[in-house]
Amino acid sequence: MPAQNGSAFLLKIGDGGAPPTYETVAGLRTTQLSINGDSVVVTHKESGGWRDLLSGAGTRSVSVSAAGIFLGSQAESSIRSHALAGTIDDYELSFEDGERLRGRFLVQRLDYSGDFNGERNYTLQLESSGAVTSA
Repeated sequence: MPAQNGSAFLLKIGDGGAPPTYETVAGLRTTQLSINGDSVVVTHKESGGWRDLLSGAGTRSVSVSAAGIFLGSQAESSIRSHALAGTIDDYELSFEDGERLRGRFLVQRLDYSGDFNGERNYTLQLESSGAVTSA
């Protein structure tokens, strides 16, 4: 299996419709996805000294980090609005092989930076709220 192209890892935001239509957040240079799971330990004296975990239990979450060049797109404006209001919206992560992850996320952090003669950059951190599904 060949390596997948990092530039084909896209972050998209929903338009608020039902079902949502997704728009690519322009200018992304780096993206990172983390799937997290907290386990529930059910070890007991008959476990023979080995830890036992309860399958399907615990808390699962998805975190997304992205950084890019601010272009002033509608998608970037929507993210900024959600960050300021503390509201949750639909997002999609798509990969080069066609796989997609969809769910509702909160903009946990949005940072802007720039140099005098350089581009205006941003970084953002999204945290899932509810189930994230694979499509």
